Amino acid sequence: MDINFPLVLVVLTFATGLIWLADKLFLRPRRLAAARDNGTGVDDGSAAGTAEPKEPYLVDLSRSFFPVLAIVLVLRSFLVEPFQIPSGSMLPTLEVGDFILVNKYAYGVRLPVLGTKILPVDDPQRGDVMVFKYPKDGETNYIKRVIGEPGDRIRYEDKQLFINGELVDTRFIARLPPVELRREDLGEVEHDIFLTMGRSGDSGEGEWVVPEDHYFVMGDNRDNSNDSRYWGMVPDELVVGKAFAIWMHWKSFTSLPSFDRVGGIE
Repeated sequence: MDINFPLVLVVLTFATGLIWLADKLFLRPRRLAAARDNGTGVDDGSAAGTAEPKEPYLVDLSRSFFPVLAIVLVLRSFLVEPFQIPSGSMLPTLEVGDFILVNKYAYGVRLPVLGTKILPVDDPQRGDVMVFKYPKDGETNYIKRVIGEPGDRIRYEDKQLFINGELVDTRFIARLPPVELRREDLGEVEHDIFLTMGRSGDSGEGEWVVPEDHYFVMGDNRDNSNDSRYWGMVPDELVVGKAFAIWMHWKSFTSLPSFDRVGGIE
């Protein structure tokens, strides 16, 4: 069963914060008053005599963890969130086991868990590598490249990509059986893609018009990507953020972490 980590983080932060606040405003004054009346508490050896009584374990735990949880919640929800790449759909740009950083405010500040945008910043641009929630379930994190913006007409035919009637330029780089490496020019962004050699080009063919507040996305591993060609557009409310850097590569627990791939994402 998948754990909804953002929800768990929010609940823990608010729970520890409320316990700490309730103790500070109500419970601690009562403990101090009871200690003065009864002459109990923890003797600190000072001239004042009886010191503050010992905090309950739950209060002590909440006071210690609340600042840490609050900082993690703010950083993860509004600034930067780490993700690990689980599949090869974004090869050669991203490999299985890449640990990436995602800018959470690039496309606007959103409430954690709910995903409601509270402060617009910018919109996803063609060529961006974008993390979003899978439209079919609204929960699973997906990562693909933005190909179509609102109003664009996208056509994919015989392994060729057309945007608004114009053929997107690709140039041959190398054959790396079973794939062919090509360089694709999306205007502001150039990036590498894989095309599987010998495979029919009719997979995922079609023509689409991108609705308002939606985005058409594709994987860079064109013949091995489950993307908008098969399940449709990504609505703006499911956008998570923009992937901008690889900070570590760790393919499995049986291998050693590597930092050879550290750098920005095209």
